[in-house]
Amino acid sequence: MRITRAKLALLIAFSAVGLVASAFVLWQWYIERQTLPYCTVGSTFFGLSFNCARVLGSAYSTVFGIPLEFFALVYFIVNLALVWSFAFGSDRLSNFAFRALFGWRFLGIVLVPYLWFVEFVLLHAICIYCTIMHGAIIADFVVITYLLFWKHGPREPSQEVETTANADG
Repeated sequence: MRITRAKLALLIAFSAVGLVASAFVLWQWYIERQTLPYCTVGSTFFGLSFNCARVLGSAYSTVFGIPLEFFALVYFIVNLALVWSFAFGSDRLSNFAFRALFGWRFLGIVLVPYLWFVEFVLLHAICIYCTIMHGAIIADFVVITYLLFWKHGPREPSQEVETTANADG
């Protein structure tokens, strides 16, 4: 394995949280056509209402008729596949996945400010589930950037084994 179990667990956890949130919204809102739990809170926060229906029912919630949550679901699945490929793939696949991870995460992090602009400025509403997805994207970007790029850089499998062996003995 090219990364420690702790790093792998963190990266999988962030994607899993985003995946669950996006799948839940897709199922509950778009397929079952039901209101999401905890989405209509009577209070406001800095002039913004907690109202998923306003966000998910807006013209900004789809692209070419496809819900943004579908794109989020695909994003988190690809994210998981890249992490898994980096950790367990062949050397060639791992190298590709490592380079693709940062680019893929950069795409996600670039979209979050636009989505915030739509929620905060245009709709004056916050969707709790969208916020969970945004948080997962941001946390994932920060952690992968720090753990894999700045702190240690990419490691070869032999280096990981040597580090573990030195720590044990």
